[in-house]
Amino acid sequence: MSILADSLARVKPSPTIAVTTRAAELKAEGRDIIGLSAGEPDFDTPENIREAAKAAIDAGKTRYTAPDGIPELKRAICDKFARDNGLTYSPAQVSVGTGGKQTLYNALMATLNPGDEVIVPAPYWVSYPDMVLLAGGTPVIVEGAPEQGYRITPEQLDAAITPNTKWFIFNSPSNPSGAGYSRAQLKGLTDVLSRHDHVWTMSDDMYEHIAFDGFEFCTPAQVEPRLYDRTLTCNGVSKAYAMTGWRIGYAAGPEPLIAAMRKVQSQSTSNPCSVSQWAAVEALNGPQDYIAESRAAFQRRRDLVVEMLNACDGITCPVPDGAFYVYPTIHGCIGKRSPSGKILETDEDFASELLDSEGVAVVFGAAFGLSPAFRVSYAAADDTLREACTRIARFCESLT
Repeated sequence: MSILADSLARVKPSPTIAVTTRAAELKAEGRDIIGLSAGEPDFDTPENIREAAKAAIDAGKTRYTAPDGIPELKRAICDKFARDNGLTYSPAQVSVGTGGKQTLYNALMATLNPGDEVIVPAPYWVSYPDMVLLAGGTPVIVEGAPEQGYRITPEQLDAAITPNTKWFIFNSPSNPSGAGYSRAQLKGLTDVLSRHDHVWTMSDDMYEHIAFDGFEFCTPAQVEPRLYDRTLTCNGVSKAYAMTGWRIGYAAGPEPLIAAMRKVQSQSTSNPCSVSQWAAVEALNGPQDYIAESRAAFQRRRDLVVEMLNACDGITCPVPDGAFYVYPTIHGCIGKRSPSGKILETDEDFASELLDSEGVAVVFGAAFGLSPAFRVSYAAADDTLREACTRIARFCESLT
């Protein structure tokens, strides 16, 4: 008899972590590897945030805190939602977790029963379906095709809803595509959700502040106030403030849901790192200049990568609205032969051969639920991105 739980067989390890690990192994062997698989800013955490963390250490703020966040951070989160999104929450409606992933996972663990369905638009962040499966639910994938700008339509959402639907997971701007929903496009979705009062919305707003070309970010509870009482609005400091390793995410929603999430967290990890919490207070309350500066750098990098990838044989790269990813399709590369002699039957084949042949690590599209494509994270230096795209172009030219 195996010691492992049956539920573990329903999920797979994170493909993005697997690719990043493989790239690191090859680099350790002496290979010249460019890693474009990790989803984290390459900038340093702003100095004022680092100084706040040091001050917290010196002040002895290194002990256990409340399981789901210190009062000061919950207050800062409430102020952020009011300032940026026009949403009013009390501290009792806020949960702070060890990264954005934990808040999402806590909510699913606290609410899903066997047979419950969760609608997940594709392409999706790799963890959404597997977290649903671990929590005992059933992911229902709805594809946002490239010709739809990687967005799903109200008609698709309405058709996917059943009496068993419990959650709709929404992410804009999106990981992996960078696609964002305009206010009008989101209103189309919220109109559908308003007609189905048994469906809750989990809005993952992690890339809120990384948006380009005047794209106006909006979140479901902001666009449709009728959804406020059945929406969990999730965010974090990881992407906006280059704080991925600090591991602070947060969410706000109805008090009974937040209390249930607190119960899950109290019996798993308990509180997030105390020092990181104080750093997050400074991130949310302190100067916000860094956001505009990093956004400008990301937009410059986006334009570089989109232009160079669209010049590659067999690749079509849409222009994303935000985040720091592009999600090009590779229909023109499938079925061709790589320099090693392998026929590229899938986008996983493409990514694997690209890594072996040119030393560029990307994540294959099947990991995100929509193929054939791959994801590039352009959270890297301009020269690194230029070299990576040159290698990708060379690889595409070598296919026969």
